[in-house]
Amino acid sequence: MLRRVTGAYRAAFSGLPREVWILAVAMLVNRSGTMVLPFMSLYLITKLGFGVVAAGRVLSLYGVGAIVGGYLGGVLSDRHDPVRVQVVSLIGTGVGFLALSLARGTLAVALAVVALSLIAECFRPALFAAVARFSAPAVRTRSLALIRLAVNLGMSFGPAIGGFLAVRHYGWLFAVDALTCWGAAAILAARLTGRVEPAAGPHAARAAAASTPWRDRPFLLFLGAMLALGVVFFQISSTMTLYFRQAYGFPEDTIGLLLALNTVIIVAVEMVLVRAMEHRNHLAIAAVGALLVCSGFALLPFGHSRAFAALTIVVWTAGEMLSLPMTNAVAASRAAGPATGRYLGAYWLAFSAAFVLAPAIGTAVYQSLGPSVLWLGIGVVGVLLCAAFLALARAFPPTTPAPAES
Repeated sequence: MLRRVTGAYRAAFSGLPREVWILAVAMLVNRSGTMVLPFMSLYLITKLGFGVVAAGRVLSLYGVGAIVGGYLGGVLSDRHDPVRVQVVSLIGTGVGFLALSLARGTLAVALAVVALSLIAECFRPALFAAVARFSAPAVRTRSLALIRLAVNLGMSFGPAIGGFLAVRHYGWLFAVDALTCWGAAAILAARLTGRVEPAAGPHAARAAAASTPWRDRPFLLFLGAMLALGVVFFQISSTMTLYFRQAYGFPEDTIGLLLALNTVIIVAVEMVLVRAMEHRNHLAIAAVGALLVCSGFALLPFGHSRAFAALTIVVWTAGEMLSLPMTNAVAASRAAGPATGRYLGAYWLAFSAAFVLAPAIGTAVYQSLGPSVLWLGIGVVGVLLCAAFLALARAFPPTTPAPAES
């Protein structure tokens, strides 16, 4: 039994390109320093004297900048080496964090946040474009899952360390976040710069213009489904934690431990799960995943214990592991060559838009109609999303690449 388990883990991580491992290490370094954003609202309110509403508006500006930055990063990745785009984004993000730490007053902070998010979010589509170009179709889904693993592992360290530093001096959060951005940039610059050719050039420019996500109707429908799934998923950081506090009566430390369960499961299970599913139809698997994500939220009104809360998190985490790695692979594979960055930029634009819309939609329903309506309504959305992804599975080419040769 033990040999079978270790064999499954060995198979899950085997055969991935060296370049993807380097990207994952850089991502782990970067995300281990994620400290400013989780504590941004507290910083604005307790240290700069912002009101709750004003702090919320400033934070929403991050999402606005992310929408522009995400698509810009995709366009730049089609014209330049996506690794260089990542390096420039990381260097600029580090500078942005230091500039934000010096900003005072509503206008200065707002401008700093928009500039920071625009520069920082150029990184995501460039990262995924690089993974798409470095990895063969047979291992692309696992390659993208490895990046998700690095993100989740880093995020399990960053906020915890950030909380320790924040009680001493908030300035440390900005400094450490900047240093980890520059550390990740140094890894990429030293190991990968120049290893992937840009798709620039007259022929590539014409091909990219002819293959644009905005003229790809099935892909636009796919983005609409991802926007809806993102709005549901981002309830985690808005209404779900509020509901745990108000309806379940959990203190902040209990909520934090429950949220950590999500990361633990992903780190322990996702790569093996993706390895088992990577040669099945990606959108059909995503349909099941979307249904489970929404079902996890829909279960919330039916219990109030810690064990039941943990069960709901296990359910939507299982859905996350089945849906997001698969949809990432679909987006990365939809347009090969010169338009890959634009497609990935459009994909991350949908997530950025969901990040902006989710708190507004979720809290509006929560306050006006009640939390039970919100959670059960999400369950209905899950059924619709499942049907939508199954329909898209017929509209998209098969996403079942042959297994890589060992």
